[in-house]
Amino acid sequence: MNLIDVSTRLQTEDQCLDFIEKVRWPDGKIRCVQCGNDKVSRITRTVDSTKSRQQKKQNKRTRLYACLEPTCKHRFTPTVGTLFHDSHLPLTKWFSAVALIVHAKKGMSAKQVQRHLGVNYRTAWYMGHRIRKAMQTGALITPDPESRSKMKGIVEADETWVGGKIRGKGRGQENKEIVMGIRERGGDLRLFHIPDASAKSLSKPIRENVSPEVEKVMTDEYPAYPLAMMASGIHGDKHNTIRHRDKIYVRGDVHTNTIESAFSLFKRGIVGSFHSVSGKHLYRYLSEFEYRFNGRQMPDLFGATVAHMVDTKEMKYQDLIA
Repeated sequence: MNLIDVSTRLQTEDQCLDFIEKVRWPDGKIRCVQCGNDKVSRITRTVDSTKSRQQKKQNKRTRLYACLEPTCKHRFTPTVGTLFHDSHLPLTKWFSAVALIVHAKKGMSAKQVQRHLGVNYRTAWYMGHRIRKAMQTGALITPDPESRSKMKGIVEADETWVGGKIRGKGRGQENKEIVMGIRERGGDLRLFHIPDASAKSLSKPIRENVSPEVEKVMTDEYPAYPLAMMASGIHGDKHNTIRHRDKIYVRGDVHTNTIESAFSLFKRGIVGSFHSVSGKHLYRYLSEFEYRFNGRQMPDLFGATVAHMVDTKEMKYQDLIA
């Protein structure tokens, strides 16, 4: 669904709750989030406009369920235990934010979300990071590196520096963060925030994401790559190098243009949409771009993202800024 579909089909809180229930319990049986019992009763309640702001916060969702198991009797809403939990925003605004972010090719800043949805900046920033957490832990972005399928085709690997210039020091690498990218031609993109450009730091993402049975790995002439390849079990003519220093960018099928195009998109997003990101949260933005890039052919990226938000535990603001 795009933004128009969301605004047409999910106009009310009840429609949004129906959508979440369908995603959370696809078989149609509402289950207690605490004990798993499917014998629950629905309590429909309305929010009285005359109540105080604090009372509204305590009674913010219009739908409540009660578990009928005598030893449980837990009360819950469809959003309990999800990234929507404990949010005072209407779900209509949440779903609009998801639609805006997942379909923004170069990303969408918190300031843009603030203007579109009429919320304050902190709320927009917090929403964005919760959506990025769902992207990071979603099906396309598996949090456990060992459970990811390893690349076996023609793979390109490269590194780039992200960050602003220090006044008076030209284009030095101070004040910059290092991002490594691995992309299989015709396959997935994977981005990593690494501490430095040493062979040890480069070899870890390669070892975890590229199979030793890979067809070919393309890199530039950076001297740490041969050592990183050997440490990852990739030997001999499987590692191909293109010498950018000699102004050579393509030699037959040997090039790194595919991964560099992904870097170009990410950097245009940083410069044009976000303007700057902190090193602390850089990995979240990498997850966002990786997720959106790998899911660009999915028929319903919005629905998949909402499903990941339902499956991901809540993120508290204090944990985000800690």
